[in-house]
Amino acid sequence: MDAETPGATRPTTVIIADDHTVVRDGIRAVLEREAGEFQVVAEAADIPSLLRGVREHKPDLLTLDLTMPGGSSLAALPACFIAHPTLAVAILTMREDPEYARQALRAGARSYVLKEAEPAELLQAFRLAVAGGNYLHPRLGALMATGDDGAGDSVTLSEREREVVRLIANGYTNPEIAEQLNVAERTVKTYRARAIEKLGFSSRAEITAYVRRIGLVD
Repeated sequence: MDAETPGATRPTTVIIADDHTVVRDGIRAVLEREAGEFQVVAEAADIPSLLRGVREHKPDLLTLDLTMPGGSSLAALPACFIAHPTLAVAILTMREDPEYARQALRAGARSYVLKEAEPAELLQAFRLAVAGGNYLHPRLGALMATGDDGAGDSVTLSEREREVVRLIANGYTNPEIAEQLNVAERTVKTYRARAIEKLGFSSRAEITAYVRRIGLVD
């Protein structure tokens, strides 16, 4: 993949993942009207073809339907990020449910937009995702603001806890983290346990998504 910044000297490459041809055609039409800003490099109608496409093309942006044949869309994201760590994901769905939005953000998606959205809103969500920002459909944002998001963003980790979760997200084991930080392994386990208790999740995929979301990723 070209290392140049997408949108500056080259188009933003995109994979469109949705099991409905009419939806994929609609997204493609919106993107292709933007005078060379986007380049659709593949489409996927199921999870296996989505994973193959990300591994082969390493796109800047993945537009992803929440419900597709062949597996769970959100469960497929860790494999996508392993194949292409800088991938930006924009969920495009009919599900106007704060819990789905929370799960998507936890899984590493940057934007969550409804299929009813106008082209201008879609483009805003896509551009923000590629730029490293976040977009949440306004009605969902309002619903989530009145309740407990639970996504970990409001959690305050200590400097050591932040460093430990960053290293966990980058694939380091406890002994390797201890060596990196020049502390005992039991100390790493303590920091890790405290961070997990504060965040409310423990899987590497969720920790990686959190680290990406708050900008700690290497």
